[in-house]
Amino acid sequence: MTRDAAVDAAALPIRPLTPDDLDLVCHHRHAMFLEAGKEPEDLARMTPAFRAWLAPRLNDGSYFGFVAMDGERPVAGIGLMEIAWPPHPLHPDQDRRGYVLNVYVEPAYRQRGLAHALMKWADNAFSARGLHYAVLHATDMGRPLYERLGWSQTTEMAKAVQAGRDG
Repeated sequence: MTRDAAVDAAALPIRPLTPDDLDLVCHHRHAMFLEAGKEPEDLARMTPAFRAWLAPRLNDGSYFGFVAMDGERPVAGIGLMEIAWPPHPLHPDQDRRGYVLNVYVEPAYRQRGLAHALMKWADNAFSARGLHYAVLHATDMGRPLYERLGWSQTTEMAKAVQAGRDG
């Protein structure tokens, strides 16, 4: 049995993200979207822009999260943010929400509870910041896990807005 196949998620340490994790988070985001079926050409444009966006946020702590480690090897990660949002029926006394993004587990480490563990760490981090409501955008692969953890569908819709078009 390989080391990867024998790994027990409960035995792997989880540590906070640091600014030194810039390459790792960019790699995880790129791989996540590639596996979700996004076009490589789009990702080639997105990844450098994301890197430029992420670097100052990792440095100032406005993008935070956790990494699961197998020895010196990072094998899973989660990104978190606190976002401004007007009071809402689901959080009538708060003007902010937690936001979960970039949940990724390296393929050899999947189905061992790492994403579940990272989501629990996210809950604790949001709670420690006084955030009582959080959102995420799920891939098809991640949706069953999030549903098992109590996340539910919302009424959100989206569209790309074309600049310079009238009416």
